[in-house]
Amino acid sequence: MGSVSTDPPKPWVETPLIFSPPLSREAGCNIYLKLENVQPSGSFKSRGIGNMMYNSIFSSPASSSSEVHFFCSSGGNAGLACATTASVFRRPATIVVPLSTSDFMVSKLRELGAEVIQTGASWVEADAFLRETLLRPDPAVRKVYVPPFDHPDIWAGVASLVDELAVDVARGRLATGSGRVDGVVCNVGGGGLLNGLMEGLERHAKLLAAGGPSGSGGPQVLAVETVGADSLHASVRAGELVTLPAITSIATSLGARRVSDKTWEWWVRKGVTEDSKAGMLVSATVTDRDAAAACVRFLDDARLLIEVSCGATVATAYNGGLRKHLGAGLTDQEWATRNIVLVVCGGSGASWEILEKCKATYGI
Repeated sequence: MGSVSTDPPKPWVETPLIFSPPLSREAGCNIYLKLENVQPSGSFKSRGIGNMMYNSIFSSPASSSSEVHFFCSSGGNAGLACATTASVFRRPATIVVPLSTSDFMVSKLRELGAEVIQTGASWVEADAFLRETLLRPDPAVRKVYVPPFDHPDIWAGVASLVDELAVDVARGRLATGSGRVDGVVCNVGGGGLLNGLMEGLERHAKLLAAGGPSGSGGPQVLAVETVGADSLHASVRAGELVTLPAITSIATSLGARRVSDKTWEWWVRKGVTEDSKAGMLVSATVTDRDAAAACVRFLDDARLLIEVSCGATVATAYNGGLRKHLGAGLTDQEWATRNIVLVVCGGSGASWEILEKCKATYGI
């Protein structure tokens, strides 16, 4: 009889990768959906935030003290992942969110037992309040700061998504087209998802897409933002890392005015520019309307309710963005062989009421 592991369970799950006939027909290539919306917190954040919190508790015997208290600043999903993980490990959590965070999300956080503080016009102000006011030393409590996206443990947790893709390829689960992953599409807020994907894709590049279309030995990555929350795209245009003056997009989950230094480092190393056509990383934007409309169509096509930030990713399959950014120069026949993975990053900030409001606002 084999031994039974006594290690505590990881606070995230392996997620399905499913082929989508409706989106494949629409995009003209083979679309696979990586369903991160089924994570315990409802988004991919369970991987990265969960990994960081797991390590902070269980990395050494001393760190497993019951006096650990987690503090997270968030526009929504990171805080939800923190609160969900804290409830699993039965540790207290305080989540600081900006005033723009919906009542819907605040209620979800409180239902998980987290203390919620609303302050500041954006995540930047909420995070500053947390750091300056709540993280003051307390000898009775080990306070652990959980950033929403900017930490190596977070990126390592997200990279587990690519580990799963590598298994799918090795086992022949991508039965269409090339049989490999030719492209991955994700959204960008502060860059935690993108950083983890790039880390994982670099590790598995040879297996996932040896000799693939990017000319770099691995899949291309399309990093998508909504106009008004496009801190990476603004930096790409400026040729340097910049900070947006404000977030004006309805996709508040993407509401980081500045991407992480690591995200910009990935762009400098792998970004596609006029001088580097064979790069791995492509930056693109969609409008709020396109993102909202994609949520509506996706509900019909996939029977899944996603939030607008996730709709930004899905929108590229509907509005021609995939072909424009990942299939330029290919014939229809060549494009039809490409296997593209859309990271369905989450739906925890979505509801029927919110979707109906989007439909009314944009005349969808």
